Amino acid sequence: MLLYVLHESQRAALAPARVLADHAQHWLRNPYNPVSWTPAARIWAAACEVFEHATRRYGKPPFGLETVEIAGREVAVEEEHLGVKTFGRLKRFRRALAAADDPRVLLVAPLSGHFATLLRGTVAALLPDHDVFITDWRDARMVPVFEGEFGLDDYIDYVISWLRLLGPETHVVAVCQPSVPVLAALALMEEDADPALPRSVTFMGGPIDTRINPTVVNEFAKSRPLSWFENHVITVVPPPYPGMGRRVYPGFLQLAGFMAMNIGNHMVRHYDFFRHLVEGDGESAEATRAFYEEYRAVMDLPARFYLETIDRVFQRHLLPRGLLTHRGRKVDPAAIRRTPIMAIEGEARRHLRRRPDAGGPRARRQSAGRPQGLSARPPRRPLRDLQRPPLARGDRPAAQGLHPPPRRPRRQEARPVTAGRRARRRIRRRRGRREPTGRPPRSGR
Repeated sequence: MLLYVLHESQRAALAPARVLADHAQHWLRNPYNPVSWTPAARIWAAACEVFEHATRRYGKPPFGLETVEIAGREVAVEEEHLGVKTFGRLKRFRRALAAADDPRVLLVAPLSGHFATLLRGTVAALLPDHDVFITDWRDARMVPVFEGEFGLDDYIDYVISWLRLLGPETHVVAVCQPSVPVLAALALMEEDADPALPRSVTFMGGPIDTRINPTVVNEFAKSRPLSWFENHVITVVPPPYPGMGRRVYPGFLQLAGFMAMNIGNHMVRHYDFFRHLVEGDGESAEATRAFYEEYRAVMDLPARFYLETIDRVFQRHLLPRGLLTHRGRKVDPAAIRRTPIMAIEGEARRHLRRRPDAGGPRARRQSAGRPQGLSARPPRRPLRDLQRPPLARGDRPAAQGLHPPPRRPRRQEARPVTAGRRARRRIRRRRGRREPTGRPPRSGR
């Protein structure tokens, strides 16, 4: 409990300074204040806003999807909840005008420190043509102790019960961390011939087999024993939260770990945020402000679920080794034969703008979900291997008018402009003006 108490004490100690900085930045930007028009006032106002923004406590953000455009019309969207359980619930985005045959999609959001609103963009992209549901996980510090524990087996039970609630013909999209429990739930439902089997399952960047192309997070999870995580990152929720006394992995530690992985990028972005505020670039400053308001909104994880994920997924790799069990029952991915699966590997691209905490590729073994006896697909040939090889010089069809295109002249490197070259250019321009008089310009040396 001491770690959580220290964090809450620090937040309480900074509260007066944060309130003072908030009032100061509003006063320094008031147009009726003559000081607000000076450069010093803009600098101090920007510094106060950056401090207030960095020390604020962020709660669960709203999805904010009130309307969606369908066939050129603005349609109202309402949020409704169903399948309410102790540690989570289903959130449905009901559209006022929708087709009856729109595909039903269940987005399984990760339970890894951030809220489900992190998938707001995905929900917005699916809404025009799909009936969208998403798993809305509950902050562990808001769950009283008497309501019980939550582990990896409970996660699998939740997924199975929600799929049975939605019924068949449901398309499931597991984003990152829930790929392992969703694959386990699918294997159990296939083995039981459950009538609520999903129509398809998509795994996006899931840690199904972290032994392949491990990231920094994977290496860190394997470099220390499970007891180290239990003794150093697991703490107890203090009062006055409803979940006081519950053992959790606090969200502020998760956020600190994310930011420490790429502290240089975060420092640069905060400096750019300060500079945009000083320069009056409201659009760029608002983009950074919105990103960090979502990024700093974190939640606590149940200690049991966190430790079991570290042990069974990242350290012992039970699922790809065929040793994962669910309440004593073996999970056999080879039982999956009817539900199509698409696995998308998360890989960093240099030409894309990455999040500050983005890691490398999270690989998975495709053989984990392949029934025995089926051979793997041959690897895809890259596009450059499918191109026609260039013709040799003697094989080019020079006859019949099929000539190769002319070569582009090589671009010459520009020489540096010196004072002497500038003087010679001025002399040439002056001589060129005398040309209409009938006397040809004198040739220079």
